[in-house]
Amino acid sequence: MKMSLYDVAQLAHVELYTPKLKESVEFFTKIMGLQVTVEAGESVYLRAYEDFYHHTLKLTAGPEPGLGHVAWRASSPEALERRVKELEESGQGKGWIDGDLGHGRAYQFTTPDGHLQEILWEVEYYNPPEDQKTLLKSRPQKRPMQGVPARRLDHVNLMCSEVTPNKEFMAERLGFKLRERIVVGEERELGAWMSVSPLVHEVALMQDQTGNKGRFHHIAFWYGYPQHLMDLADLLVENGIKIEAGPGKHGVSQAYFMYVFEPGGNRVELFGDSGYLIFDPDWKPITWREEDLQEAIIWYGSPLPEEYFLYGTPDRKVGEPVV
Repeated sequence: MKMSLYDVAQLAHVELYTPKLKESVEFFTKIMGLQVTVEAGESVYLRAYEDFYHHTLKLTAGPEPGLGHVAWRASSPEALERRVKELEESGQGKGWIDGDLGHGRAYQFTTPDGHLQEILWEVEYYNPPEDQKTLLKSRPQKRPMQGVPARRLDHVNLMCSEVTPNKEFMAERLGFKLRERIVVGEERELGAWMSVSPLVHEVALMQDQTGNKGRFHHIAFWYGYPQHLMDLADLLVENGIKIEAGPGKHGVSQAYFMYVFEPGGNRVELFGDSGYLIFDPDWKPITWREEDLQEAIIWYGSPLPEEYFLYGTPDRKVGEPVV
């Protein structure tokens, strides 16, 4: 295995497509409490109030919901070049782009399943207007007075036709560490939770039960502490936002969760208490097996609905390929 630990520093931003751009922006601002950094063409760039970069979410108008791309920040210019070399050797590289609003040049690549990703170094930091500056110097702006409000981008969940090759790609080419996994039968992996930081995961890989490749399951924002979930549920219901599942707690990652759908059709997780943090440099991945499956998925709370395991964006049925 080609070791690449610490060359990837963190999840930088995520782009989502939405067929209802205006309504999606209203959801993420009025309900989630995110801030619009800038609007440009068919895209709107947003961030949560404890995100330090120009944006962590890019919403782009499209004919159907789904993933645009996931962006990772390298730990240095030299680390970026090392990862690009690895990605080019893997055959998954697509090439350099000049950059986008909020960041410099980036190298694009795909996972074995076809999820578009990019890795970059140069970023623009958020500069708040005068009325949003805070005396709390470790926070980039004042806490918003509307919505949840979400505090920061936490992770993404990608649906895969097969988990194992995508997990191995993230580990071998980008240095992600496997934290937890679900295994059934003859070592068939149904899910893998991976990170490059002490967070329990920044990316989750989940088997797509429809057999499709390259679909998106959810984006997660950290809102704070689990006791706030009931207040958030009340806020969502009163504003006509469908709650798919939760409040509850996963065994995997120890995450307090609630899953909702934004108006464009993408699934959003409200993620609380940060799961747990991993500082052990010799961490041994946790394996959940068939006899543990119930506790892995739901530690407590109501069971997840069937659509949780079948619905992703773009929405496809069994045998209907993602174009």
